[in-house]
Amino acid sequence: IQSSTAFLAPLAFALQVKNKAPAEVQITAEQLLREAKERELELLPPPPQQKITDVEELNDYKLRKRKTFEDNIRKNRTVISNWIKYAQWEESLKEIQRARSIYERALDVDYRNVTLWLKYAEMEMKNRQVNHARNIWDRAITTLPRVNQFWYKYTYMEEMLGNVAGSRQVFERWMEWQPEEQAWHSYINFELRYKEVDRARTALVLVHPEVKNWIKYARFEEKHSYFAHARKVYERAVEFFGEEHMDEHLYVAFAKFEENQKEFERVRVIYKYALDRIPKQDAQNLFKNYTIFEKKFGDRRGIEDIIVSKRRFQYEEEVKANPHNYDAWFDYLRLVESDTDAETVREVYERAIANVPPIQEKRHWKRYIYLWINYALYEELEAKDAERTRQVYQACLELLPHKKFTFAKMWLLYAQFEIRQKNLPLARRALGTSIGKCPKNKLFKGYIELELQLREFDRCRKLYEKFLEFAPENCTSWIKFAELETILGDIDRARAIYELAIGQPRLDMPEVLWKSYIDFEIEQEEYEKTRNLYRRLLQRTQHVKVWISLAQFELSAGREERLPRCRQVYEEANKAMRSCEEKEERVMLLESWRSFEDEFGTDATKERIDKLMPEKIKKRRKLQAEDGSDAGWEEYYDYIFPEDTANQPNLKLLAMAKLWKKQQQESEAAAVDPDKDIDESQT
Repeated sequence: IQSSTAFLAPLAFALQVKNKAPAEVQITAEQLLREAKERELELLPPPPQQKITDVEELNDYKLRKRKTFEDNIRKNRTVISNWIKYAQWEESLKEIQRARSIYERALDVDYRNVTLWLKYAEMEMKNRQVNHARNIWDRAITTLPRVNQFWYKYTYMEEMLGNVAGSRQVFERWMEWQPEEQAWHSYINFELRYKEVDRARTALVLVHPEVKNWIKYARFEEKHSYFAHARKVYERAVEFFGEEHMDEHLYVAFAKFEENQKEFERVRVIYKYALDRIPKQDAQNLFKNYTIFEKKFGDRRGIEDIIVSKRRFQYEEEVKANPHNYDAWFDYLRLVESDTDAETVREVYERAIANVPPIQEKRHWKRYIYLWINYALYEELEAKDAERTRQVYQACLELLPHKKFTFAKMWLLYAQFEIRQKNLPLARRALGTSIGKCPKNKLFKGYIELELQLREFDRCRKLYEKFLEFAPENCTSWIKFAELETILGDIDRARAIYELAIGQPRLDMPEVLWKSYIDFEIEQEEYEKTRNLYRRLLQRTQHVKVWISLAQFELSAGREERLPRCRQVYEEANKAMRSCEEKEERVMLLESWRSFEDEFGTDATKERIDKLMPEKIKKRRKLQAEDGSDAGWEEYYDYIFPEDTANQPNLKLLAMAKLWKKQQQESEAAAVDPDKDIDESQT
């Protein structure tokens, strides 16, 4: 019963709590921890000062203190700070022997602890126990020879004691372990402090053969005015590193040394030697110093050489990043051609043309082919090597995939080169091969032009025949062929060529061909044949320009009957154009006819042509979008011709509308000024 009552008591208390809402001020776990931490930092009151008045109290104090230290050491022997505090306390009491004993016991626990050795030795030095300190340093460097701090402290102590020989002996023992560079520099500085220059020439570069150490060695010799020794050091360094491990800093330092010695030619040789062998991306500082040197002591030529070298490096980086960037190759080649020997230029050209486009499409080869062209022109014009030029052209022509595409420019340039070399058979052979492998209009034209210049007209005739067999639709070729025969005086052949040309089923520019044929007959003053040509042309096309051209021909051809013939042509054209849907062409014809009548016609003919002129009216029509929806209205101009019977009602309606509009304007004017109407009526 008692246990059940004890169990129910908290429950009854909980039931009595009526307000279960959270408190207004909440206390978090974080706040509790922060307050606990702050209370830890509260300063405790210092212990009361104890004054020792006699020896017994002192001994009692020492006993209690030693017991405390011993207890701490016994609890954890590995905590070296307890040992050090213990020893320092004994030292403060001038109990040096006890302090030594504590340090020795601590060294038995952990002899690798550097701080322990340092504190031990410092205690001996502080108490002027020099031999004890030497003993400790000897033991320390023997036990832990790779701890540089022991060596530094030991040598410093000996030097402060004036024992230079002993300090040197310690340094020599240290150098046998081949320590880091700073240790060697400390040794060198030690010897320099005592003017032992010969001893300072140590074997540092043999232990640490790095560029900066060679440079320091050379500057050391230079500082002590041993300039020949300094130059030998630099030369040994260059020989030591060779061409496989060249460093720009070494050559910059070497060049600056020679610059200080006023050996400017040697400086220039050093820079050029380094720039030729060190990769350009690793020679930025070298470039910079060389440029500064040339600006100070060089001429314009030297500065330009530096700039060219920098630009060459930039172009090299570009072509390495993208070998098919032909624009970069062009810039690079332009640079090397300006100021480089022929072998270097050829090498760059060979590297450039080796980057053949990966796809056999002409658009990818258009820039590439100019590398070959420039190469050939360089060999011919700059290098003056005709045989190499011929080899370049032939190699390029062998490389091109002629079955897919070709470059007529390359064939023509090769042929022109052979002609300049007075080797006409090779030029003809090249052009003949090009026509056989890959016939093109440009190749035929170039070959024909060559034979024309050589006055080989029979060859020209044969080439034109081949050309027209290859491209019978080319009107320009027909015209040129006929013009050639005309120049040679063979009119019948020229006329036959024109007849063959206009008889072709497909032509690219038939209007140009017909015009050329008509002009040919006019030049020959064959007017009847010209009329027949016009009639034949009108059977094929009823274009308004043909009619106007025929009328103008009739006006200029005959003398007596030219006006009736010209007017008759206009009459025929007007009748033929009535069925034409293009009303603008018919208006153009009537305008030309009216110009003719204004110049040569009578009043009757002028009045007649005025009656034939159409009325220009504005109309509207509906527009539709591509999807068939309504897109609004647009205005346009239409022509109504009086001759057309279907347009008669429209003309009458237009005349009535004009009359009505005139009457409306008169009535409005009368309403505005009635007195004026009275005066006009009286008048």
